[in-house]
Amino acid sequence: MFRTALAGIAVAAALCLPAYAAGSATVSTSTEDAMHKHDFDFIVGNWKVHHHRLKARLAGSHEWEDFEGTSTLHYILGGDGTIDDNVIELPSGTYRAATLRTYDPKSRQWFVWWFDGRTPTKSDPPMAGSFKDRVGTFYGDDTFNGRPIKVRFLWTRIDTPTPRWEQAFSVDGGKSWETNWVMDFRQ
Repeated sequence: MFRTALAGIAVAAALCLPAYAAGSATVSTSTEDAMHKHDFDFIVGNWKVHHHRLKARLAGSHEWEDFEGTSTLHYILGGDGTIDDNVIELPSGTYRAATLRTYDPKSRQWFVWWFDGRTPTKSDPPMAGSFKDRVGTFYGDDTFNGRPIKVRFLWTRIDTPTPRWEQAFSVDGGKSWETNWVMDFRQ
């Protein structure tokens, strides 16, 4: 079952890769490219996750909900990728999701796809970014309730036992951001 799901994710990811990366069969060999293989070392393994999520996004809401979950992450593609399996215990019902990340040595960026088990035939549009000064910053374009938005993921506290991931949306091209989901990881 896991191999079938992983193969499906890999095929979907290959179809979503930008044209310049999809045809690349280059192996990372430079020192800088080799260093990227450790970008996600901080989150490899099994984690308990505390979720803090805005109840209504892009609606001027200040009401948050808290819930638990788990995440298991490991490297794939010889370190040029990661995959994680997530259990998200929403108050309205538990679901599973997966994150696939691949590294492109040409752009020196990671690409991130989110797969939601409630809609298994599609992925969210890819995010692109990298780590600098121990912070991972990733951006992408998406739609929310039918309107175009920018999305930002931040990885912070990656050198602590409690890494943090944050998601924010922007409706003004990135001039302002609404943080709407925070995940605190602990082992």
